[in-house]
Amino acid sequence: MDVSPYDALLLLSFGGPEKPDDVVPFLENVTRGRGIPRERLVEVGQHYFGFGGRSPINDQNKALIAALEQAFESLDITLPIYWGNRNWEPYLPDTVAQMAADGVQRALVLTTSAYASYSSCRQYRENLWDAVQQTPDAPVLDKLGPYFNSQGFENAVSDNVVVALKDLGDAAAGARLVFVTHSIPNSMAGASGPDGDAYVAQHRELARAVTQDVEAFFGCPHDHDLVFCSRSGPPQVPWLEPDVNDHLEALAADGITAAVLIPIGFVSDHMEVIYDLDTEAFATAQRLGMDVRRAGTAGTHPTFIQGLIELITERAAVERGENSERSVSGVKKPTWDRCLPGCCATATARPALCGTVHGQ
Repeated sequence: MDVSPYDALLLLSFGGPEKPDDVVPFLENVTRGRGIPRERLVEVGQHYFGFGGRSPINDQNKALIAALEQAFESLDITLPIYWGNRNWEPYLPDTVAQMAADGVQRALVLTTSAYASYSSCRQYRENLWDAVQQTPDAPVLDKLGPYFNSQGFENAVSDNVVVALKDLGDAAAGARLVFVTHSIPNSMAGASGPDGDAYVAQHRELARAVTQDVEAFFGCPHDHDLVFCSRSGPPQVPWLEPDVNDHLEALAADGITAAVLIPIGFVSDHMEVIYDLDTEAFATAQRLGMDVRRAGTAGTHPTFIQGLIELITERAAVERGENSERSVSGVKKPTWDRCLPGCCATATARPALCGTVHGQ
């Protein structure tokens, strides 16, 4: 299968600690420049210490790479996969330097975030800019755009929701579908995408599409909501709401007795999933007497892997100058391949790669 002009794929992710001694240094990387005291980082680190001081994200990235490599081999796709992180080993600049040393000329970049915002897209573009500036003879890097509405991603989420609802048994018919994503500051959400407000709009579009899939499968409707988790930062700065725990309280007050938590903001079971949902939100549900299940993330679901391959081959065809039909769900058009100037920018935005104008 032709994936020219690309001769490599770069998986770009957030990173996470591997052992207890890594936790505070990792959090220092994440919060660098924000002036957060070390004591506060130790407090936040308890989330990680409760799971042995190890984030699941690195192992999940390894599993994703293995699944993609297996699929590449079956489809005769010759594309080595490299992996770099923003906040922990393997660090992105080291990976880009290795790619240059290996003679990679042009690589496609897949991030483990499917949406547009500063923290989920623009900041990665800034990271790519920095890495390329540090690397002599760095390869050309093209980033895949937001893929929240790729058919493979939607199908994987929908399949996992169906599994969770089946597990509820008789309670499934009246269960609320609660779609969850990472909260971000309201100002960041308002600046997301080329025209603003893309972050919430993209999540709502996927939530509607998945809800329709579930209704088609079971033959009955389910009400759904979009809520948020993992809020951080000073309390005087407004972030997206409602929090998932507050929302469960409100549902219980309205007489809702069952729900499925659906972490559509995460492509795999990050710490925000296994702590914020599997630990905190489940404790809230238990206290309220609600019957709750958590749907799986896309992870290495076969339809998600197939969808990623479609994104890769379609983008390669576009770069070869061929007309390529994009595999998207819902009613909206495919997202952009290159970001317009100022896309997802904040007051602290820096030069970024993979835009229509170099450095913007």
